[in-house]
Amino acid sequence: MKKKIREKIALKDQSQYFIYLFRWIFISAIISLIVGTASAFFLNALNWATNWRESHLWMIALLPIGGLVIGLSYHYWGNSVVKGNNLLLEEFHSPKQIISLKMAPLVVFGTIITHLFGGSAGREGTAVQMGGAIADQFTMIFKLRPRDRKIVLVMGVSAGFSSVFGTPLAGAIFALEVMVLGRMRYEALLPSLFAAVFSNLVCNAWGANHTHYAIAAITEVTPLFVLYSVFAGIIFGLVAMVFSRSISFWGKLFKTKISYPPLRPFIGGIIIAIAVYLLGTTKYIGLGVPTLISSFNESGLPYDFILKLLFTTFTIGAGFKGGEVTPLFFVGATLGNALALFLPLPMALLTGMGFVAVFAGATNTPIACTLMGIELFGGGNAVYIGIACFVAYFFSGHTGIYTSQIVGSPKMIYLGREKGKDLAQINMKKSA
Repeated sequence: MKKKIREKIALKDQSQYFIYLFRWIFISAIISLIVGTASAFFLNALNWATNWRESHLWMIALLPIGGLVIGLSYHYWGNSVVKGNNLLLEEFHSPKQIISLKMAPLVVFGTIITHLFGGSAGREGTAVQMGGAIADQFTMIFKLRPRDRKIVLVMGVSAGFSSVFGTPLAGAIFALEVMVLGRMRYEALLPSLFAAVFSNLVCNAWGANHTHYAIAAITEVTPLFVLYSVFAGIIFGLVAMVFSRSISFWGKLFKTKISYPPLRPFIGGIIIAIAVYLLGTTKYIGLGVPTLISSFNESGLPYDFILKLLFTTFTIGAGFKGGEVTPLFFVGATLGNALALFLPLPMALLTGMGFVAVFAGATNTPIACTLMGIELFGGGNAVYIGIACFVAYFFSGHTGIYTSQIVGSPKMIYLGREKGKDLAQINMKKSA
């Protein structure tokens, strides 16, 4: 009798799994259709803006005007969503209200203007904010419970990230990993994966193109090469820390010196435009994809990563819109390219390692970045990619480009668990 009761309970439990599965497949399909379509539009618009700027370089002189337009737009219409990615993280941890849908068009508009006139920014931030804002609307539509809203926010982030970069596995894990430093919510694992896969398929169906990178050769794993990889990972992590702190530095400087927010990107735009004119190159503005591609096969300038870091952190700190991830790819790839001058590892391998490792350190998402490296470059050099990402994550400290990221588990425990955790949280607050 007891055996039959246990069997009935087991069957009932399994039926709940099926209900859970199909429920989230249905919701993720709807969210992914909208987010994937929006991402395709955004990518095509971004390509147009980049091509137009490169064909009409006089546009860079109008960057201050573009910055003023962005500043005014957010000051008068987007004050409630100006925090961007950090607002998504805050709503995940301390829910207050549904994220306004106007976040999506405002950030898309701001990012296109930034790229059209020559700012140095990426696209991940736009995709994540767009995905999160769209997905959160379904909290009301489906009357979801607070715990389910957290899953929906994760789905929005994974859908946006995956569709923009064409990396569904990395997108699914990134959305889980970025919410809390050191911990993941596994109840959102399947919904996050569904949203990432479906949105990427939708984006591809609309004909949106993703950049392809390649590491041609597979490097044998040897003890000496592993040590070299650890050393490279340390450098990548330290540069990621500098990148994160630089954004905070420029942001605080602009807020301190310029009280009227719309004037911050206006003044910043003047400085960026003058810097581009003096350098005589557009290499360090926009996404920088041509340099990214060439860095796998050709030696670049050893200071490329420094200039891109300065241009990007200054652009974002001044109040322009866009993401930090593609510029982080640029910084990491060109840094890896420079390290090939004195580290006896293949240049393409070091470039690929830096590509994802600096990103891992700046966002505190080493697992997602390792998966991204495998999706982008293949699994042949997965060991080196993983070492670079995990070491960079460790050495970037408790800093990051997302200042609202909460420390769930400290990176190092040396004074007892609780004291170590407290120290981690203090460091995270200082970096903000």
